[in-house]
Amino acid sequence: MRVALDERQRRLLVAVEAKVLGRGGVSAVAGATGISRSTIMAGLDEIEAMRVADRAVPEQSVSSTRVRRAGAGRKRIEAKDATLVADLLALVDPLTRGDPQSPLRWTCKSLRTLAEQLKASGHSVSHVVVGQLLKAQGYSLQANAKVIEGNQSPDRNAQFEYINATVASALAAHQPVISVDTKKKEMVGAYKNGGREWEPSGEPAQVKVHDFVDPELGRANPYGVYDIGADEAWVSVGTDHDTSAFAVQTIRRWWFAMGRQRYPKAKQLVITADGGGSNGHRVRLWKLELSRLAQETGLDLRVCHFPPGTSKWNKIEHRLFSFITMNWRGRPLVSHEVIVNLIASTKTRSGLKVRAELDNADYPKGLVVSDADFAAIKIDRNEFHGDWNYCIRPG
Repeated sequence: MRVALDERQRRLLVAVEAKVLGRGGVSAVAGATGISRSTIMAGLDEIEAMRVADRAVPEQSVSSTRVRRAGAGRKRIEAKDATLVADLLALVDPLTRGDPQSPLRWTCKSLRTLAEQLKASGHSVSHVVVGQLLKAQGYSLQANAKVIEGNQSPDRNAQFEYINATVASALAAHQPVISVDTKKKEMVGAYKNGGREWEPSGEPAQVKVHDFVDPELGRANPYGVYDIGADEAWVSVGTDHDTSAFAVQTIRRWWFAMGRQRYPKAKQLVITADGGGSNGHRVRLWKLELSRLAQETGLDLRVCHFPPGTSKWNKIEHRLFSFITMNWRGRPLVSHEVIVNLIASTKTRSGLKVRAELDNADYPKGLVVSDADFAAIKIDRNEFHGDWNYCIRPG
């Protein structure tokens, strides 16, 4: 009865039962249901009031839908305990997170932990009520938000404007513009992959419990080249190290397999890249390998690096890599061939096309570029941030 009826309905029901029983009915119903005599008597009074009202205004229903009369019922806990809310907010206030003296500085702030701390301070409260109080104060469970980008270069916006102008100018002149980067390295094998995929109910793909790198399969290094003007991409899945030689080799593969046919009259190639990694602006091998590519293709390679900490603005991140991740969600990457096929089958409604190949070549780390080799590179540095913006010419 308590689950199906609210307080008013229960009160009226037991009052009707008592009225039907007649003399001694109130005591009998109170003993059978456990409801107090005062509640049953209040119900009887309410029934009598409704009967009188119905006689006075027979054509209308004046019965109230109020469960309790105004001001009735148990007092709210925050009304009985004046300092409860203030003490609770002091525990969860963001300012206390950096306070080593805070009792919960080094503890998970679960509802039960908060309730225990409040009880230790003299409050009588349950974890359920703590949750209700927090919601009433505008609190909710929150995950960390990645918004702090660290120290930013004072020329960040100016570099963005320079990149946009360079890209727009090249596209207007029908010259190729590519965005390059390495996608997150993936372990190859029967490992859990983020996301969910439709499978027969109760038959999920079975993967290993522990994520230890398989010594035979190793990792996969997907390096991508995204053609901004054509909405096409090339991805080389490397099996060795992610070095500058591997990065430039991927650009070379894209050019001879896709770029040269699409841009037969190209005189320059604009490359937008992150400021670090295998295509970092401080990496000598990156510039040396680009110089060799320029000599092979006869193209001027105009490179623009994004400022430190701004890699998410690189086009390839949200025009290619994000869709690859969506395409293989929930699927174990059991082999390099599976990774290549999943990447190559990635498509978007806007018409993205992707080609992918496996690159089994060795790319040793630790190669040193001599001063003589570096000095031989034909490189023109821009007046604005020549370390970020430069052009490598064939000779």
